[in-house]
Amino acid sequence: MSQILKPNQTVQTSYPGLDCTVEQFIGGGGQGVVYRAKWKGKLVALKWYFPHAATQDQRKTLETLIKKGPPDERFLWPLVITTAPGVPDYGYIMPLREARYKGILDLMKGRVSPTFRALITAGIDLAHSFLQLHTQGLCYRDISFGNVFFDPHNGEVLICDNDNVGIDGEAKAGVLGTPRFMAPEVVTGDALPSSKTDLFSLAVLLFYMLMVHHPLEGAKEANIHCFDLPAMTKLYGTEPVFIFDPKDTSNRPVKGLHDNALVYWPLYPKFLRDLFTKAFTDGIRDPQNGRVRESEWRAALVRLRDAIVYCPHCGAESLYDTEALKASGGKPGVCWSCKQELRLPFRIRIGNNITMLNYDTHLYPHHIDKDRMYDFSKPVAEVVPHPQNPQVWGLKNLSNEKWTILAQDGTPRDIESGKSATLATGLKINFGKTEGEIRI
Repeated sequence: MSQILKPNQTVQTSYPGLDCTVEQFIGGGGQGVVYRAKWKGKLVALKWYFPHAATQDQRKTLETLIKKGPPDERFLWPLVITTAPGVPDYGYIMPLREARYKGILDLMKGRVSPTFRALITAGIDLAHSFLQLHTQGLCYRDISFGNVFFDPHNGEVLICDNDNVGIDGEAKAGVLGTPRFMAPEVVTGDALPSSKTDLFSLAVLLFYMLMVHHPLEGAKEANIHCFDLPAMTKLYGTEPVFIFDPKDTSNRPVKGLHDNALVYWPLYPKFLRDLFTKAFTDGIRDPQNGRVRESEWRAALVRLRDAIVYCPHCGAESLYDTEALKASGGKPGVCWSCKQELRLPFRIRIGNNITMLNYDTHLYPHHIDKDRMYDFSKPVAEVVPHPQNPQVWGLKNLSNEKWTILAQDGTPRDIESGKSATLATGLKINFGKTEGEIRI
């Protein structure tokens, strides 16, 4: 990769006296090269465009994005445009990605092994962030492996390469997306990238993350002998078929070739599988009205994270599925890892939502305050063992509000901040704006 700038070289910004100093080459791609640099006393990333990419339209796009500002903190958004004496074209400064963030490709290659909780959290953050982007009338155009990074320990997300973001509905030549992630109508040339096509790409990315496989690669892909452009156009554009389409079995995963899809798909609750099915059936046939929205993914993934349970034998994460539990007559099933019977912990129902109360469960404002949906900033409750008897578990009040509990015998009691309510079947907890009931 040819470099344009040199270490210790100074580049200028539009802020007088706030120049940027190049430190080290990081990498590059089709549009330009990226360096680690120092600006305003902090380490930043500096992208410099190749001549073919440094167009006036691209500069106008950057100016618009800088003026708008990032939709939320997960976007490594352009901060300022840069120039350098004697160096053609221009670049821009953006926040620097920390080393703890890994690419989704690292997940696909098995280089990182995140928990279900971390993966699901990453999915929640992605859905939420792209919802913020689209709400501002913008579209991303290129949701794919290369532009998303996550911390495999906690699921925190960063979204990079935001210089292709544009106004939804405005055409932008040359930015169509990444193969395998583009919506069918973009593959066939019938549409340009938009927020509607972003929804398809987001669904593909989430499927990849949770199933470690592509939603359209099954028997039809296995039968392709020459994976050239016409073959890809047919598979992803003109004749796309979801590998688990309930009405079309022509593209089922092939055992020995698509084992990830066969293993992971049944691990997830029906409500999530139904959402993926909608995304790749209705979402293909009706791009305008059939796609799963970011808010739907966000709600489903929060529900999924609340459904995590741990195997009492091997500790592996499984997922609580109310429909499967009813169908089995109340039997929780077996652990996918050790094949021994699962034992469900206490759970709490608040409104229509159920949260499994594991040893590490926290409740957030999202769970107990309908006016603070998707607020996971600070826990308001946590599951804790009894200080004298670790076999007895309670729900500790971490909020500043007083709770009122009602035992099965009808006896009320206040739970002040810092105190705990012992978990027992039938116990009701009034959190102020909502009430929850403990079940087993």
